Amino acid sequence: MEIAFPLLVGLVILALLFDFLNGLHDAANSIATIVSTKLLKPFHAVMFAAFFNFAAYFLTLYFPWLHKVADTIGKGLIDKDLVTPAVVFGALCGAMFWNILTWIKGIPSSSSHALVGGLIGSGVAANGFGAVQWTGLNKTVIFIFLSPTLGMILAMLVMLVSSWALRNATASKAEGGMKVMHIMSSAAYSLSHGLNDAQKTMGIIAVLLYSTGYMQGEFHVPHWVAISCYIAIGLGTACGGWKIIETMGTKITKLSQHQGFSASLGGSIMLFGASAMGIPVSTTHTITGAVIGAGTARRASAVRWGVASNLLTAWVLTVPASAAVGASFYWLTRLF
Repeated sequence: MEIAFPLLVGLVILALLFDFLNGLHDAANSIATIVSTKLLKPFHAVMFAAFFNFAAYFLTLYFPWLHKVADTIGKGLIDKDLVTPAVVFGALCGAMFWNILTWIKGIPSSSSHALVGGLIGSGVAANGFGAVQWTGLNKTVIFIFLSPTLGMILAMLVMLVSSWALRNATASKAEGGMKVMHIMSSAAYSLSHGLNDAQKTMGIIAVLLYSTGYMQGEFHVPHWVAISCYIAIGLGTACGGWKIIETMGTKITKLSQHQGFSASLGGSIMLFGASAMGIPVSTTHTITGAVIGAGTARRASAVRWGVASNLLTAWVLTVPASAAVGASFYWLTRLF
């Protein structure tokens, strides 16, 4: 389906705006542990996270196969031959609506699943359920529940292993070492966050170019699309999402340097693994699960389970709510 070039540019800008909001909304994912432990001041922390969000671009230059998530979003959820500009518009509006709503409320919901929901809702509204690529969708839905669980288990394992490794260290040496390790693990988490999340917008822009005839050859992510998305998410992270940072960093559980290190390392292992497998997981869910795991490793009562259950409710609602909004915006385009 061919569209006027100015309309294509407008949709690409809308997609990059979503990417910016993704970074703004998800800034808390990358920096919650280093802010809550007072390892870095909030402003320095968001700059730190933004830098490593963008640095993921250079990682993919050496490992191009890490862009599998963009393929899943672009052609693994809705049949790429059935995607139209109106479907892309509905998907982006559905995701952005939910992101802004949860950002205002200070709820760390998933930008990734908001986009998945928006795309599914808009795609089904346009073509029915026959357009859904069930293999890709099922894999994504399974990891809605699996990613926080694995993040929690990995964080608990890191806590146990590192506690054993430091069993003979003095308290002051252990604390100093943990601060250094926490900074390194936070950098790794910010890198893995940028890698997984920026690709979701890449997939949307790539399928838009493919469906409108502006992409030559097989489906792929053009270089300019990749670098634009990494820049947009980095800028969004630099602007921060302070309400969500407070929820992630202080309301779920009080973290020590050791727990912060364990949570960010466990979360980064989970995200790098998901990116390698092409699974668009929620970085928000992953780090929340990891924070709960690190808190539980000390004692279960350290976790504020009431806050955690409220977050779970928001997570369950994200995909159906953004799908409904995505479908509504698609139908809105049919009026014109």
